[in-house]
Amino acid sequence: MLSRTARAMVKTAKQQPWKAPEFFRGAILPPGRMLAHQASMPRLPVPALSQTLEKYLRAVRPLLDDEEFQHTTQLVEEFGKPGGLGDSLQAKLQMRALERQSWLADWWLHTAYLDFRMSVVLHVSPGIVCPPQNFNGQEGQLKFAAQMVAGLLDYKVQIDNQSVPIDKLGKNSLCMDQYYKLFSACRIPGERRDQVVVYGPGSNVRPRHIVVAHNNKFFAVDVYDENWKPLSQDLIHAQLQKVVYYSRYPSEPVGILTSENRNTWGKIYKLLKKDKSNKASLDAINKSIFMLCLDQEVPRGDHRKSSIAHQLMHGGGSELNSGNRWFDKTLQFTVGTDGAIGLTYEHSPAEGPPIIALLDHMMDYCSQAPEVQETTVEPKEPERLPFTTNDKILEAIDNAKRGLDVQVKDLQLKPVTFHEYGKGFPKSQKMSPDSYIQIALQLAYYKLYKVPCATYESGSTRMFHLGRTDTIRSASVESLEFCKAMEDSGVPPGEKIALLKRAIDGHKKYAQETVSGQGIDRHLLGLKLTAIESGLNVPDLFMDSAYEEALHFKLSTSQVPSKYDSFLCFGPVVPDGYGFCYNPREDHLNFCISAFNSSPETDADKLADSLHQSLLDMRELLSTQAKL
Repeated sequence: MLSRTARAMVKTAKQQPWKAPEFFRGAILPPGRMLAHQASMPRLPVPALSQTLEKYLRAVRPLLDDEEFQHTTQLVEEFGKPGGLGDSLQAKLQMRALERQSWLADWWLHTAYLDFRMSVVLHVSPGIVCPPQNFNGQEGQLKFAAQMVAGLLDYKVQIDNQSVPIDKLGKNSLCMDQYYKLFSACRIPGERRDQVVVYGPGSNVRPRHIVVAHNNKFFAVDVYDENWKPLSQDLIHAQLQKVVYYSRYPSEPVGILTSENRNTWGKIYKLLKKDKSNKASLDAINKSIFMLCLDQEVPRGDHRKSSIAHQLMHGGGSELNSGNRWFDKTLQFTVGTDGAIGLTYEHSPAEGPPIIALLDHMMDYCSQAPEVQETTVEPKEPERLPFTTNDKILEAIDNAKRGLDVQVKDLQLKPVTFHEYGKGFPKSQKMSPDSYIQIALQLAYYKLYKVPCATYESGSTRMFHLGRTDTIRSASVESLEFCKAMEDSGVPPGEKIALLKRAIDGHKKYAQETVSGQGIDRHLLGLKLTAIESGLNVPDLFMDSAYEEALHFKLSTSQVPSKYDSFLCFGPVVPDGYGFCYNPREDHLNFCISAFNSSPETDADKLADSLHQSLLDMRELLSTQAKL
């Protein structure tokens, strides 16, 4: 409901036609089934101010002592008093929501991604590890890569003709916008702000090539015939063989520049573009449908799954495959020589679910594809994309190598498969599997640190047009009460079970409210940005240490389910925190936990062990119900 102030502003505002902001340069959806679907989607609502402030106080309560909480309560009451600053900012935000298809979309794109100046590697771009395949050696690598490319092009046909099945959440259709920003997309560095270019189905430019990286060299490979029919996997295989032949010796790893700090990379990019040949190569990479990285052999050691996760996150370092990447590319698929496959994706255009839908389709296709055959048809020659370097660029490459290697050594990745049970068990207890896992993680953290921490879980807001995410706050008053009880042998099992159910129900309710557009984090961000854009001082509420504590997510988590045993991995979002992604299957659970080795406070191995024990403890606790 609009406030009285907002209603007055609506009456006096000039009625101007809505003009779409250019979130993604070139991202245009042509007329068709999907455009009609998108036009029917409701807009993201602006939650009631009083509701958000009340939920904010409840969210920070377990993170603060009594004195801190009293101070924060006073700031919230001052901000939310009738006719006060909060009301004024709320009215302006409601006006913004009337004038735009999404009051949040461009703010979020810039705040979360394009204005973020740290490297996209580890800090932005996730890696996704697919189930390892049964091939070994370069010939097996090329044959599977050809099948992979054919499967991806098969999916792109659905994108181009707008026949991708519309995702549902219960009976609600979801926004499909992100699906149309996956192919032929790339992030472009700037010295202060990046941009994303998309050459989608409605673009004037229709790319017909992918880029293949091998030995740090890049090649444009056409994958359509003259009638715009995707090439067969046999012809694609023949082209990949040529790419490998033409790149037998490694080149200077220009691609490693994409791992740099964004301001630094923006300056180098500008310098690279001054050369006509470099500009043509950059344009070919930016416009390509996707990138395929054919990696060199990687020494696995004792922890193969962890080694593959590192390979998919960052390439393994400058001595391995990190130069055989272009980290700005939205879709960057990797095929190793030992069956390791997966992708790295630049996060700006999309969250995990559209990426997983694409990967699941690709995996289905490859599992049914016939054996790759040699062909007598001569395919079009791959086009080498050369880069001319000078002393300044070579120095920048050396700096990027050193910088990335430091990050690589600092990252700890712990992939885990929990075999004792899967999501079938919490379902048998009539509990939400996601909420159950989140509360188990709260218990695991509490076992180690004896305190809760601000916890981020990604909640999709795709029930709304251009919806992305909002925060499901898993650390709650209820979860803390349960964790304390579990660590107290004096609390009887019946009481612990009641507290567990209360914590799970509380999380489920908060999650449902968040995906329904009633989260608090994006709303509070909108109010803060409204103040800044209005030329006001940042309100005291947002300068409070409690707000800083609430945004210091020591647990950054996301559920990314797949029909396969794939798992997604990403880095922590704070120096003393953890990244935690999970793919729950019916009879087992896949996790990947990340931490920084430089932090004396975190250890992914210890958190994994604590989570394992917490999951066992919760099952044992619930099994006592029958005995009570």
